[in-house]
This record gives sequence, structure tokens and C-alpha cells, in this order.
Amino acid sequence: MRQHKAPVHTTLILAIICVSYFMVILDNSIVFTGLPQIRSDMGFSESGLSWITNAYVLVFGGLLLLGARAGDLFGHRRVFLFSLIVFSLTSLLVGAAQSQWWLIGARALQGVGAAVLAPSALSLLTRSFPEGRARNRAMAAYSAVAGLGAAFGLVVGGLVADLISWRAGFFLNVPVGIVMMVLAVRYLPETGRRRGRFDVPGALLATLGSTALVLGIVNASDLGRTAPATLIPLVAGAVMLGLFVRVEGRAAQPIVPLRLFASRERSGAYVTRMLYMGAMMGFFFFTAQFVQSVYHWTPLRAGLSFLPMTLVNFVLAVQVPRLLERVSRPRVLLTGVALTAVGMAWLSRLDLHSPYVTGVALPMVLIGAGQGLALAPMTSSGVDGVAPEDAGAGAGLVNTVHQIGSALSLSILTAVAATVSTGHEAADIAARSGAALTGSALLLTLAALAVVSLIVPSRATHTERPL
Repeated sequence: MRQHKAPVHTTLILAIICVSYFMVILDNSIVFTGLPQIRSDMGFSESGLSWITNAYVLVFGGLLLLGARAGDLFGHRRVFLFSLIVFSLTSLLVGAAQSQWWLIGARALQGVGAAVLAPSALSLLTRSFPEGRARNRAMAAYSAVAGLGAAFGLVVGGLVADLISWRAGFFLNVPVGIVMMVLAVRYLPETGRRRGRFDVPGALLATLGSTALVLGIVNASDLGRTAPATLIPLVAGAVMLGLFVRVEGRAAQPIVPLRLFASRERSGAYVTRMLYMGAMMGFFFFTAQFVQSVYHWTPLRAGLSFLPMTLVNFVLAVQVPRLLERVSRPRVLLTGVALTAVGMAWLSRLDLHSPYVTGVALPMVLIGAGQGLALAPMTSSGVDGVAPEDAGAGAGLVNTVHQIGSALSLSILTAVAATVSTGHEAADIAARSGAALTGSALLLTLAALAVVSLIVPSRATHTERPL
């Protein structure tokens, strides 16, 4: 009897993990189609608007490592349930925000819940599915959720912003979170608790250092590159991140065991993911504003404009497990990153007179194809081969480079865009979008070069499948 039930339970475990992670990714992008509405309602500046996203991803990325450690110490299911409660409650706060500081603060608190939820979900997945075909299929589903969540968030955000308000999208998390809690209690396996303690100094240095760097980059566009408010945070951020590496090397129970970087494959996956996801964050942030401000489309139509990317992404993502049985993982990853880079370079040519089909939709098809191919092998390369005692830290690090790369890159791309124009007219937004997307194309080119530099010298065989 058990043998017949096991596949059902395995499917449910994967569904719970994917839907919960979908909530996290959805809230990373659901706000994009509502940005013009939020700017109008609350009077945000262009750089201030970026903090609605950065507050979430910075806290998310900075505390991910601590959240991953919590799963190792207290049990991943227990911590997963706690994170669902926090994430759902803080989503209510975001939806109810009445001022700039309230909205940004609530987004930061929401990042706390996401920082615990994301690594717990990935850890539960790696523990529930052994390496090989089962893991590849589960990881493909998980990665497809990452791509679809980002794009679907734009559609949902546009729909609710158009029909109700930008706030409604965040209220949706509450009923979904409750359903996931009930299912998690019933079906998710609990992992053993381990004795140990939190590396609080490491978590604080990682979070504060990253935040300081982003603040310095944002201030560079507002106040100038040589202003004290620019230089002091940049220097402080660099010093704190340097201290973070030193603390982790000496800590008895670090949140980032430096042995995780001993693998060439994992280190390459971290670098590639940071560059890739940073480029994609810029893509969503600026393209969503472009189609609304230049084409004068409603939020709903703006969200639907991303469907060419979403559909192609999904079709290819579900084919990745079969593809990996015939083609080495590095080559699938390289193909995905290269396709995304070509699509982004094409999209960066947009201007005030670019037609949707040839200027936006067709480049999105390439971007969606690239993302569908790249995310699963990129994620697998970041977690395969990690010892069971480091499962939480490994999952946390994959998500950390994702979020920190997104925040840093968005700040850099926003600063680059501000050098072109700071106005709110359609021509200004078109010019800023083109400059920022050119920067995203450059980041993707660097990501492709990072993959090539790790593949060519190794001359790996198909069975070894290193990055």
C-alpha cells in the first residue's frame, strides 16, 4: 500500500514547495506593474521607487543565510510553517500601507518571512528527492516556478491594479498562505533538529554590508559620485563584507561554510546566478514601466505583454530534465544564458517609437527561452554535492546570491538610467529603459563568459557534468 501512496505524497510535497516558493517570487515582481500607480499615489522619486523592490530583496538576501541556518537547527518543516505565517501577515501590512516609510518598511519585514521560507523550501526539496533523474525533474519544476512566478506576478499585479488596486495583489497571499500551512502540516516530512547556534555577527555583516553598498550606489545617482553620502556607505559596505568573509573563516558554526566554495561548479553557479538574476531584475523593473508609460497601456495590458516570455519559458523549462539526459549541464546553461543575452541586447534597442511586436515581444521570446533553459541547471549546480549537514547553508547561499545580485544590479542599473534622464515624460522613461536594458545585456554577457571560463579549461565529460 505504501508503495502506491509514495508517488502521490511526493507529488504533493513538490506542489507545496513550489506553490510556497511561487508566493515569494510573485511578490518580487507583482509590484512592478503597480509602480506608476504607487508613484502617483505616494509621490515617490525614481530612485525612491527602486527602494520598494530593494527593501524586500536586500532583507530577503541578507537574512537568507540565517533563515537557512534556522532550518538546520530547528527542523525545516517547523521553520517553513513559521515563515508562511510571517510572510502572510507582513503581506497584509504591505497592502495596508499609507505612506512611503510604511510601504518600504513593510516590504522589508516581508523580506524577513521570505528569507526563511525560500531556503526551507529548497532544503525540503533536496532532502525529498535524491540526486539524479528525480532531483532533475523536481528542480526543473522548482526553477520553472521561479521563471513563471516573476512573469505571472506582472500579470496578476496588472490585473488587480487595473480592476481594484495595486494593494490587492498582496492581500492574495493570506488565503494562499493558510492553505499551504494546512497542507504542509499534513504532508511535509520533518527533518531532524541539530544542536548548534546562530552566526549572528555573520548575518548582520552580510545584511548591513549589502545594504550599505546599495545605498551608496543609489546616492551616487541622486547626490553625485564624490558626495560623502555616496562614498561613506560604499566604503563601509566593502569593509563589512570583507569582515564577513573573515568572520565566516573563523566561526565554529558559520552561516556560510567557506567549504561550499571549494567546488568549482558551485562557485561558478553562484557568480553566474548573481549576474543573471541581476540582469533579469532590471528587465522586469524597466520594461514594465516602459510599456505603461510609452504605450500608455493599463497595468493589466502591461502584465499581459510579458506572456510571450512566460509561455516560451514554461514550454522549455519542462523539457530541461529530458534535455539534461542527452546534453551536458554546462552546455544547456550556456545556451540559456546566451539566448537571454541576445534577447536582452535586442530589447535594449527600444525607444519612443519602437513597435511592440518587433521591439518588445520578439526579444521577450528569446529571453523566455533562455530563462527556461538556464534556471534549472543553474540551481542544480548550486546545490548538488552539498553534504547533508550543509543543506540549509547551501540552499541559503543559492537564494542569497540571487537576491543580493538583484538588489545591487537594480541599484546600478537605476543609477545608469538616471545619467540619461530623470524626467517622467514618455521620452525620458524610454531613454532610461534603453540605457538600463543595455546594462542588463552587459551583465548577461559577463554571465556567459563566466560559464565559458569554467567549461572550456575542464574539458568535462558528459557524466561528470560540472558547471
